[in-house]
Amino acid sequence: MNSLTFPILRLLADGQFQSGEAIARHFGVTRATVWNALQDTESLGVRLFSVRGKGYRLPEPVNFIEAGRVLTVLGEHGPKFTLEIHDQLASTNTHLMQQAAIGAAHGVCVVTELQTQGRGRRGRVWQAGLGNSLTFSVLWRFDCGAGALSGLSLAVGVALMRALQELGVEGAGLKWPNDVLHENRKLAGILIELQGDMDGPSAAVIGIGLNLRLPEPLRKAIDQAAIDLHSIAPQTVDSSHGLGTVLRHLAVVLNQFESEGFESLRNEWMAQHAYENHPVRLLMPDGREIEGIAGGIAADGALLVNTTEGLQRFAAGEVSLRGMA
Repeated sequence: MNSLTFPILRLLADGQFQSGEAIARHFGVTRATVWNALQDTESLGVRLFSVRGKGYRLPEPVNFIEAGRVLTVLGEHGPKFTLEIHDQLASTNTHLMQQAAIGAAHGVCVVTELQTQGRGRRGRVWQAGLGNSLTFSVLWRFDCGAGALSGLSLAVGVALMRALQELGVEGAGLKWPNDVLHENRKLAGILIELQGDMDGPSAAVIGIGLNLRLPEPLRKAIDQAAIDLHSIAPQTVDSSHGLGTVLRHLAVVLNQFESEGFESLRNEWMAQHAYENHPVRLLMPDGREIEGIAGGIAADGALLVNTTEGLQRFAAGEVSLRGMA
């Protein structure tokens, strides 16, 4: 990517037209250099308007992440995290998994303004555009082994719900094992990847994607019903405020999870379960479908479903859950 592309995009962050001449003068380069730098925007999926006689502008203002504002929102929890802010990454989880393997410290948070190859559960792609989604990953190291981390994705869901409630969002719910829904439309997703031995120590890379503002073209590119904070929050939530709020609640929940396990968070999770006591369909790896009534969560985070064969339990990663009308 051209080294001037993102500096120019930051200059255009207010959504107003800037002439090529003014941009070139600002950076001390030629207009041709500006034009060349902005050719990368299309390959990045960034829409940019170019009008003869007016110059360039973004379709709408973009609030880039400001480390200082994130730390202000984090408050006393700020020292628990090391922020690493990128203009563009293929995947924050992939980047942080690689860093974790070579010794990255506990509490590193990798966040990117633009994620081009974000990954979701079961191989899905997380669609995101510049300023449209908050996409970040956190490295959290545990003394226990990976086998003791059952229910971690559900615990992270509790932290997300607490953050959303603080932001004034009403009507959101949790979908087992790692989604946040609002009226059956996806608002946020969680992807956790583990490193380490079953007996410990271990490390979890916790990836979170939260829809901030989805323009119609991006909404249509998502392969399921989706919603954004802009549509449901009582006031605008920018990426810095959103990131700081989620991280603050994440720190509290992860400390509780580490000391007390998921069992201490289970009732809170179930109280916000979008499908509790509702009909569900489970898609098995072999293609079979099992229908039943969602009947709660076990102490280890397994989903309990009342089926025609009785109460069955399902572990995250084994099945895909669908609600039924």
